[in-house]
Amino acid sequence: MSGPAIQVERLVFAYPDGRQALFGVDFTVERGERVALLGPNGAGKTTLVLHLNGILGSVAGGTGSGRIQIGGTGLHREHLTEIRRKVGLVFQDPDDQLFMPTVRDDVAFGPANLGLRGAELDDRVHEALVQVGMQDHADLAPHHLSFGQRRRVAVATVLAMRPEVLVLDEPSSNLDPAARRELADILAGLDVTLLMITHDLPYALQLCERSLLMDGGRIVADGKTRDLLGDADLMAAHRLELPYGFDPLSVPGPERS
Repeated sequence: MSGPAIQVERLVFAYPDGRQALFGVDFTVERGERVALLGPNGAGKTTLVLHLNGILGSVAGGTGSGRIQIGGTGLHREHLTEIRRKVGLVFQDPDDQLFMPTVRDDVAFGPANLGLRGAELDDRVHEALVQVGMQDHADLAPHHLSFGQRRRVAVATVLAMRPEVLVLDEPSSNLDPAARRELADILAGLDVTLLMITHDLPYALQLCERSLLMDGGRIVADGKTRDLLGDADLMAAHRLELPYGFDPLSVPGPERS
């Protein structure tokens, strides 16, 4: 199917209590791009990404308007199954996605619901676990894993569906430095379009060439991550702060030729 990985046009949304969260959001993500979605708390970032596979929005019975296309397929009720195969969402808390007795069972759950069985299902599970370096933990119960390992398994549950777009909500939160680096190495090696919500601005620079800055339910800036993080006035206007001593202009990022 032709078309960008994600295309959002004039997206407007209000919650049932009448609170409007999105005010005409427009952006495009091309296939293979890695894009960070930045912004202060309450900017609308999570509300926005929950529209991308129909958890929120008019297709879910909500109040809103606008147009979303994923890989050239319009987000309509009749296409929801296809869209949800294309867009994989990794939640901030891995325990929201891990509920089966073993790691293997959790990773198999999605593909099994698509009808995969036997050797084909086993191969799909193994492939996803290898991608996140958790193949040796397949028979363990998720609650016996560290938090960082559980997050990697949560990523594997989504990768097992072979999505075209991987959406992550705060992937580095609550990780120790080693687990944070290990996850960054995994994400950098994936051949998938990536959209990542994060308050971890160095992580955004490390992984994403481009960033979208959201505030007040709107995209207020769109450009190279290094340029956005280096704009002190823009950062201050939207309550974003770099860690003490961190200079985005002096460290390497994921620039591609």
